[in-house]
Amino acid sequence: MEFDLKLISKEINERMWTAHKTLSTAESCTAGRVSSLITAVPGSSNYFRGGLVCYQNDIKEEMLGVSPDTIAQHSVVSEQVAREMVAGANKLFKSDYAVAVTGYAGPGGADCDKSSVTVGTIWIAVGGGDDIETRLIEEDNGREKNLTHATAVAMHMLRDYIARQCPQKTEE
Repeated sequence: MEFDLKLISKEINERMWTAHKTLSTAESCTAGRVSSLITAVPGSSNYFRGGLVCYQNDIKEEMLGVSPDTIAQHSVVSEQVAREMVAGANKLFKSDYAVAVTGYAGPGGADCDKSSVTVGTIWIAVGGGDDIETRLIEEDNGREKNLTHATAVAMHMLRDYIARQCPQKTEE
């Protein structure tokens, strides 16, 4: 595990513990990499509710409640789908916050989609309730680098989101 990501995971761990909040994941192209980083830190079982690796659209629809209409209208790799994946993960796992990743890491995948989405396009979403933040990555550096970059961005986004939602108490 990259040292930077280990520190981020530790910070998420400490904030989640202190705030008594829960977390879940819904991952498509990253296939559990984010969950793996979160659970690499001891004590994560106190707040991590679970994660779902959901490559296929029917799993996104049936398990997370992603609307088939959303997929048809916007593509499975879209901001709208990433948002619905966060909402669905929070509902499925009964968590306060979730992180979701959907994208085409390459080398294929995008050619199966009728939209203009290209390889290297990845949407990441983090949030809870109606407060969901998203980020788009659009660069193809090969599958492994695309996945590594998306995982790092997801962890940074999650850490920043959790820091705003669960500020640490300062001692007076």
